[in-house]
Amino acid sequence: MIKSELVEIIANENPHLYHRDVENIVNAILEEITNTLADGNRVELRGFGAFSVKNRPARTGRNPKTGAKVQVDEKWVPFFKTGKELRERLNK
Repeated sequence: MIKSELVEIIANENPHLYHRDVENIVNAILEEITNTLADGNRVELRGFGAFSVKNRPARTGRNPKTGAKVQVDEKWVPFFKTGKELRERLNK
């Protein structure tokens, strides 16, 4: 599912809302999650899961094409851990 499909589903389930309002709400939610993660904080949606940020330290990697050693810089990556209800629903 892509964002436009999510907006379409929510708009169809809520005919009293304008399509552009639903799109603005979805964008606002995703923007707030992004901003919170960018600040290094965690976002927890009970029953669904939690978004957090993890650090990957600098390391020496290798170029798969040439085999040459390459220095890979430290980076922060998003991480998602599923909630109990979501896990149970997926593993019925």
